[in-house]
Amino acid sequence: MKLGYRVGLLLLVMACKKDIPIENNSYNPIPYQLQLPIGRTWTQFPIPNENPLTVAGVQLGKLLFEEKMLSANNTISCKSCHQPEYAFSDGGKQFSEGINQLKGNRNAPALFNLGWTELYNLTGHRFFWDGGKGSLEQQVIGPIVNPIEMASNTKDVVYKLQNDDLYPKLFKQAFGTDSITIGLVAKAISQYERTLISGNSPYDKAERRERQRTLSEYNGMLIFSTEKGDCFHCHGNLSSAFFTDFNFHNNGLDEISLDSGLFRITGVPADRGKFKTPSLRNLVFTAPYMHDGRFKTLWEVIEFYNSGFKNSETLDPFISKHIPNGGLNLTPIEKTDLYNFLVSLSDTDFVLKHK
Repeated sequence: MKLGYRVGLLLLVMACKKDIPIENNSYNPIPYQLQLPIGRTWTQFPIPNENPLTVAGVQLGKLLFEEKMLSANNTISCKSCHQPEYAFSDGGKQFSEGINQLKGNRNAPALFNLGWTELYNLTGHRFFWDGGKGSLEQQVIGPIVNPIEMASNTKDVVYKLQNDDLYPKLFKQAFGTDSITIGLVAKAISQYERTLISGNSPYDKAERRERQRTLSEYNGMLIFSTEKGDCFHCHGNLSSAFFTDFNFHNNGLDEISLDSGLFRITGVPADRGKFKTPSLRNLVFTAPYMHDGRFKTLWEVIEFYNSGFKNSETLDPFISKHIPNGGLNLTPIEKTDLYNFLVSLSDTDFVLKHK
């Protein structure tokens, strides 16, 4: 590893007062104190007993999230496709570029408020667009070994990290052993991902009476939370902080979907074309939209639900009920109001904090 990078990495490790000095090679399981947003709906999410959050573990997880040695040719990291300045999405790309510029057929999802998935989704199909993994720890390994993403294998990853002169010390601090395993890699990155919490948008500030909503935002909120827009059935009513139901739906993108979604995992015909409901938070930063990134703008998304969805056997009933009317039939003013409400869900403080 180049000296300049090594020095920079060391400075990053030492940057916070809470950080454990790198010279200290002992196990230091100091609990990491999560800072939950202010508000009555932000309840604590479950943290696995076998992977508690610690200062050293989160610190290590952040370094690994940014570590290109996790890829086969040391060219990309998790951060390459989940960029903090875009709320941990991929900066406007429809499809991320993996190793050797290979592309898949799904848009890289944004990463925030992930810990609550394991609280509110009880099916075991929780992560990735098709619910292919049931826990954050399982999810972490997927991109590392995927042949069109990081295209590595677990043995090579462990070998490279084990033979680095920094990582064994950091694993010792975080987990009490300098013998690195892929399971510990997954635990560390998962710890870091659980700390990515977004809940300080203009909407949240209005909920706390720190600002006043515009009239357009208020009207858009009414459209969102009533049968007028029917958004709340899949994205949660206003008593929820997350703007997703953490579940899977066929939202009418195609009559016959080339990507079978949840059906690929379950084999249940009723799951064909169903994909995970994304949070509506941070939409300003996370374009393009849908599992395949087909819509470049939020206006396109609104127009799709207004008049463009397709019928199919597994179409969600809260969408199919609008078929007789040809869609939601929102007026131009109503579409603008809904847009302004959705934009108010974007948390600039979250982006600046992690940028």
